[in-house]
Amino acid sequence: MDERDHKKLGKELRLFTFSETVGKGLPLFTAKGAAIRRELERFIVDEEIKRGYQHVMTPDIARLELYKKSGHYPYYKDSMYAPIVIDNEEFMLRPMTCPHHFELFLSEPRSYRDLPMRIAELAKLYRYEQSGELMGLQRVRTFCLSDAHIICASEEQAVDEMGKALDLIEYVNGVFGLEYGKDYWYRLSLGDRNNPEKYGTNNAAWDKSENLLRKFLKGKNMKFEEMPGDASFYGPKIDVQMKNANGKEDTAFTVQYDFVMPERFDLKYVGEDGKEHRAFVVHRSSIGAIERTMALLIEKYAGAFPLWLSPVQVKILTVSETHKKYAKKVFDELMKAGIRVELDDSNETLGKKVRNVKTEKVFYAVVIGDKEVESEELTLENREGKSEKISVEKLIKKLQKEITERK
Repeated sequence: MDERDHKKLGKELRLFTFSETVGKGLPLFTAKGAAIRRELERFIVDEEIKRGYQHVMTPDIARLELYKKSGHYPYYKDSMYAPIVIDNEEFMLRPMTCPHHFELFLSEPRSYRDLPMRIAELAKLYRYEQSGELMGLQRVRTFCLSDAHIICASEEQAVDEMGKALDLIEYVNGVFGLEYGKDYWYRLSLGDRNNPEKYGTNNAAWDKSENLLRKFLKGKNMKFEEMPGDASFYGPKIDVQMKNANGKEDTAFTVQYDFVMPERFDLKYVGEDGKEHRAFVVHRSSIGAIERTMALLIEKYAGAFPLWLSPVQVKILTVSETHKKYAKKVFDELMKAGIRVELDDSNETLGKKVRNVKTEKVFYAVVIGDKEVESEELTLENREGKSEKISVEKLIKKLQKEITERK
């Protein structure tokens, strides 16, 4: 097994686990793993709101009729959980959010002034993956998707929104330290004219939408490969591809053009001319499934996360029993400042405590001995072994600045 494999590191660093009693493909996140998830979720929600997205919340369950209306049911039937019968009606655990978001759009009349309307959600989704396809966090049966559906007034506006969605994805990748061409690349997923059962017979719409995306990617001077038969049933998509530590390629993020759902849901808006017009739809996922993104990042950083993502940002180590009181005071001040901090005031030797810090891949260690208690200056050491003397007040400011910058 590769030393960067997220399944191995996730267990060693105690980030997540699986339980046969809970069920296959259903991850349980520890407090440390949940801290990473929380940072990713806060990061993307805040960033999307800055970019004009409306973050909403919709239910994890819906009537089966919703997925029949959207057309998902025949295509996703084998990967959806069995219907739940309630009061003689069939409900489903949702495998996707687009029908929910379209119903939100339809909840009141819309004008061209409302568009583009960017509806986003961190949505819990449920899909029945075959047992042989399950793999760590990369392929699970429940996941949280950073999903969004952008309702547009025109084809031109839809293309513009696709560009903005890719700009967001590239910004996210930059924050993660991912390089285009090295860590990720683009793929244009197309329909298959020989598979009318999945892709229908509207070849003119497929030709137009595929050419639209192809022209868009060429206009941005992006290198990409084309993959026939990999599109969704409702339109072509631009996939951001990455490889895991085992060499398997996966789609991390995606931007999709949709020419089917506006018709199925009768998505309309009132234009400047006072008449109703058919809307256009873009689907996109900026940070992908949180679980899969975590797996990718665990492998990229080999478990040694940057400060903002580190489950434990600082670990305080006492030299002896007499230093516990001051160490606890420092611990409390860091906690109040919002720093993820742990205190090791056990009776183990300092050498063993330091080795534990390295094994756990903690970003910073603070050693407190006689000198630190007397001077009230801490000895701060980073993961590379570089140390400095610093006051508690300055340490808090330093950490908050570095965390905010997400270096």
